[in-house]
Amino acid sequence: MTKKIPLPSPETQSEVSVEQAIAERRSARDFTGQALEIDSVGQLLWAAQGVTSSQGRRTAPSAGALYPLEVYIVAGKLADLDPGVYQYRPDDHSLSLHVSGDVRIELARAARQAWIADAPMVLVIAAVYERTRRKYGSRTERYVHMEVGHVAQNIYLQTESLGLGTVMVGAFRDAEIQTVLRLPSREAPLALMPVGHAE
Repeated sequence: MTKKIPLPSPETQSEVSVEQAIAERRSARDFTGQALEIDSVGQLLWAAQGVTSSQGRRTAPSAGALYPLEVYIVAGKLADLDPGVYQYRPDDHSLSLHVSGDVRIELARAARQAWIADAPMVLVIAAVYERTRRKYGSRTERYVHMEVGHVAQNIYLQTESLGLGTVMVGAFRDAEIQTVLRLPSREAPLALMPVGHAE
C-alpha cells in the first residue's frame, strides 16, 4: 500500500481579498529558482479539490457532485518533499507517491514548452469521464470541462493570494503526458498549471 503524506491544514482566511486576487491575477511563465514550501503546496491542492463539508463537498462545483477530476503534482523543488509525481487525496488532505524522481524536463518536452521545467511544481488536472458519464451521458464532456475551469480559477486565485504565479497550459501531447506521468488509461490529462515564485 502506498504511504500517505499528510499535508498541513489549509487556511480559510488571508490578508488578500477575493476582489484583490481577481484584480491582480496574471499568467506567469517565468519563475525564480526558489523552492515552494509544503504549506503552499497543501493550500493550492485544497483550493483545487479540497473537502469543505461533512458530506464530502469540495472547493470547486461538480455536476451531480460526482467529482471526475484527479489532481497530481509534479514536484521538482519543494521543501520537505522529494522530487516525484504525487496524487492528491482530498478525503484526508494528503499525497501519495505515484512516480519517483524529477520528471519536469520530460513533462516540458511533452508539452513542447521548455519553460515548464523551470517551475518548482506543476499541478496536473486529469479527468475520469466515466464518473460523470454514468449520470449525464452525452453532456459529460461539457460538464467535466466546465469543472476543470472552476478548479483552474481556484488555483489561479489561491496562487495570487500566496504571492505566487501560475498559468494554465492546454497545449500538450496527451499520450506523451500520460506516459510521462504514468496515468491510468481511464484518466485523461486536461490541464497543466506550473506554479512558482514569479520573476
